[in-house]
Amino acid sequence: MIDLRQGLRRPPKGKDEYEVTSPPAILGDLVITGSAIADNNRTTAPSGEVRAFDARTGKLRWTWHSLPAELEAGAGNAWTMLSVDEGRKLVFVPTGSASPDYYGGKRPGDNRYANSVTALNGESGRVVWSFQTVHHDIWDYDVASQPLLLTLKREGRQIPAVAIGSKTGHLFLVHRETGKPLYPVEERRVPASTAEGERASPTQPFPLLPPPLVPQQLREQDAWGMNDASRAWCRERIRSLRSEGIFTPPSVEGSIIFPGNIGGMAWGGAAWDPGRGYLVVPTNRIAAIIQLIPRDRFQAERERKDRLGVEFAPQHGTPFGMSREFLLSPERCPCNPPPWGALSAVDSATGKIAWEVPLGVVPWLANHPDAAKWGSLNLGGPVTTAGGLVFIGATLDPYLRAFETATGKELWKGKLPASARSTPMTFQSPHGKQFVVISANGHNFAESGPHDEILAFALPD
Repeated sequence: MIDLRQGLRRPPKGKDEYEVTSPPAILGDLVITGSAIADNNRTTAPSGEVRAFDARTGKLRWTWHSLPAELEAGAGNAWTMLSVDEGRKLVFVPTGSASPDYYGGKRPGDNRYANSVTALNGESGRVVWSFQTVHHDIWDYDVASQPLLLTLKREGRQIPAVAIGSKTGHLFLVHRETGKPLYPVEERRVPASTAEGERASPTQPFPLLPPPLVPQQLREQDAWGMNDASRAWCRERIRSLRSEGIFTPPSVEGSIIFPGNIGGMAWGGAAWDPGRGYLVVPTNRIAAIIQLIPRDRFQAERERKDRLGVEFAPQHGTPFGMSREFLLSPERCPCNPPPWGALSAVDSATGKIAWEVPLGVVPWLANHPDAAKWGSLNLGGPVTTAGGLVFIGATLDPYLRAFETATGKELWKGKLPASARSTPMTFQSPHGKQFVVISANGHNFAESGPHDEILAFALPD
């Protein structure tokens, strides 16, 4: 038994600062693990190193640090799932931002290995290559999706690749052995920060293909609502905030971050259909409001009764605390146009989107005739089958759905006792009967009671 809170470069101050939320990766006789870190409490958050232990003895074999020792910030940790190429002895490590998420004045520069996928030599922990998706992250745009290993077919060649999904909604395809992009990526200028002491990166990487899988700008003329009053409310709220497209920096007046901190691509990740060469990707399209609150006003702002339900974080060691909330109308509808959750198929051979469909239904809007067109926030991943199906739960409404991989057409849905914030798995019995199994455990809003069930589905004999 190993206490993972021990032996860190910078240990946590309490148990709630350091956890493990994903299973470790296995390579030969090594158990390789990252960590989940509370990264908005303070600049000097726990260090986010990745460690490899001997599976037989528990002895530490190697450690990889995503941030240099001299940097005041912590985190830059790998909290989602790592991937392994056993034949090449490579471990692919997806990392989040350095601490704190929304102010980088104490961590100047690109923070090179944060917000990246880094390929490590699994035997030594040495860096083989690294690809950064966001420079100097101040938006909580972690690489939350597990790196997906695939074989891309191009001009008769088979190319070993890695698909890297980001909360930005960008999907990067890179060569598995070198990290070189397989479709062009360009650095584009992005808005500057107005916060005291902050120097946002002047440019960010944008893939030319695939195109962004989510909208990345919200203007007041885009405001959506179920009626005129709701649209007017959203329009006025957008007008009052800084909103200059993706990578609008957090600000004292408040900034719209679109997509918000949930993603884009979230921790459910993507699925791969090798027959068609499709990457099947669930996405969220919900805007968030991020506000930097000067230190001398932070406590009073947090105690205001009209800000109940807003998430606050102190960001100790910086001039600002932070507040975070989704941009919702008084009717709890997103102020950006639907769909708010979607399932897309990306053709890896061309980099183009083959199809896209809304995914799920928001439970408190389920009686509206257009609810199925609007989609739902989704917090789980898909699985593909050789029979040409995609299975996914993930949505706020309690269903497991099956889609046709070729077209995106919904073919079936099975009722669950609760929403499934998980990824299904499929297997065959010794007699050839195929099962699809999913964990249904989502109950973090008022309309859903507590559940913790595992359900299996199969076709009739």
